[in-house]
Amino acid sequence: MPILQWLTREEDIRAAEKVPYRLLEEVPELGYGDQEAGNMLIQGDNLDALKALLPYYAGQVKCIYIDPPFNTGQAFEHYDDNLEHSIWLGMMVPRMQLIHELLAPGGTVAVHLDDEELAYFIVIMDEIFGRSNRVNLATFVQGAAVGHKSINPGLVTVTNYVLMYAKDKSEAWAPYRVFTGRERDKRYSSFIQNYDEPYQVWKLIPLTRAFATSADMKVTEHKKSLGDEYENALNDFVIENSHRVVQPVSPDYNAVGQETRDMIDLSLQEPGRLFLQERENHPDIYLQNGKRWLFYRSKLKEIDGQLVAGEPLTNLWDDLRSNNLHNEGQVKFPKSKKPEALVKRVFELFSKPGDIVLDSFLGSGTTAAVAHKMNRRWIGIERGDHAVTHCAPRLQKVIEGENGGISKAVKWQGGGGFRFYRLGPPVFTEDGQIQPDIRFPVFAAHIWFAETGSPWTEPQPLTPFLGAHEGKGYALLYNGILGDKSASGGNVLTRKTLAVIRAAQGDFTGPLTVYGERTALTEPTLKAEQIEFKQTPYDVKARK
Repeated sequence: MPILQWLTREEDIRAAEKVPYRLLEEVPELGYGDQEAGNMLIQGDNLDALKALLPYYAGQVKCIYIDPPFNTGQAFEHYDDNLEHSIWLGMMVPRMQLIHELLAPGGTVAVHLDDEELAYFIVIMDEIFGRSNRVNLATFVQGAAVGHKSINPGLVTVTNYVLMYAKDKSEAWAPYRVFTGRERDKRYSSFIQNYDEPYQVWKLIPLTRAFATSADMKVTEHKKSLGDEYENALNDFVIENSHRVVQPVSPDYNAVGQETRDMIDLSLQEPGRLFLQERENHPDIYLQNGKRWLFYRSKLKEIDGQLVAGEPLTNLWDDLRSNNLHNEGQVKFPKSKKPEALVKRVFELFSKPGDIVLDSFLGSGTTAAVAHKMNRRWIGIERGDHAVTHCAPRLQKVIEGENGGISKAVKWQGGGGFRFYRLGPPVFTEDGQIQPDIRFPVFAAHIWFAETGSPWTEPQPLTPFLGAHEGKGYALLYNGILGDKSASGGNVLTRKTLAVIRAAQGDFTGPLTVYGERTALTEPTLKAEQIEFKQTPYDVKARK
């Protein structure tokens, strides 16, 4: 596989390993709504924040959408977007490594970029995710060649790109089917005049004649009376009567079954007769004079709560413009705000309600707002003051029932909530000691992640037994979990504390790893009890 080289590559590819695990400290007064909804807004550098999330969410996030700075040299108010190529790559590589770890086995990441760094970034992503896991590259038409753009010589740039990778396409990965609306297919220009009668006597008339007849007019009079609204009204008529709007087509004789071929032959022998082939689990086939009647109803899809002519989503997204977004979300974020409909499309493709989604370049809060309205659990990371001045207020309005963006399409009525966090100090001090004020659940999550490589779900009530993973149990004696913080009490493995652990582990009978300040049990006893004792902090590793 080709590997991209740049000045600081060797340092950059190891950067994620050197980032310390930090505490996530809740700021209750900045949270809003239902605090148990499972949504997180984190203020801080996203590299540190992504690392801090690993002990809790590694392998759990179903879809990640990010819109990192494009490195275009533009002067953005909220981002330094004028980075050299090597600096930009050095910023992105460790973040994508951590994103890869956070993704679920069936998860997908979608990265929004322009063409400035796209080619370099694809090579980097092939290396981190594997080229076989590259899903697609969608072209997003974000504007038109108007205004100041049309003055410049040469090609006018009106597109960005959404690059998509699966965590592992060979596992449980599968996208969902998404349809987009399209203009009415004017080839469907025939109308069954007497649909309520038996099919054997059905007669076709021109669609425009049927439409005019519905208004007791002639075709020319009808067009004149409706004027510019004629096409819109005709489209509504077609959708309302889609079960009787048809297009006769010649089927591929060699591509159909024998029963259908026989019926084609019969219909050619009796051209005035309409034949019906009834089929189970497939639409019935109507044939006349060798042609099959295709019904417009088969083209209709429900998109955003409305029946429209639909087609499968392609890799050209030309129906989602990013202009006129200044009021979306009721926050100002010039030049870099993305339309809610774009993020909605990504989540429709790669997630379902209840899934965890994440954006580590949250910007104005668009991704979190969309996820909230689509009933996904979300994690948003944003640096600087605008995590407070932009993201939090926008999400508060969403919870209160804000009706902009995709609200109407998804029938959003409000509700839910989020917790607000800031990054705290590292879990471990520079000399490897545990932070003295670290809480038991935080330390337990790191112990569990270090041993198993998977996130820890905090049980209720808390006990020194953390759980079992792949036939092995884990326990932690730390910081008063047994009601005694002294070295001679609850943090030491004794027969008494072991009894508490055994009581908490329930039916589990396998080997056990116990972390504590020290053990008072002898080696023969530990061996007999199938216990591996590890001393804190010396035996605590950052990773498995």
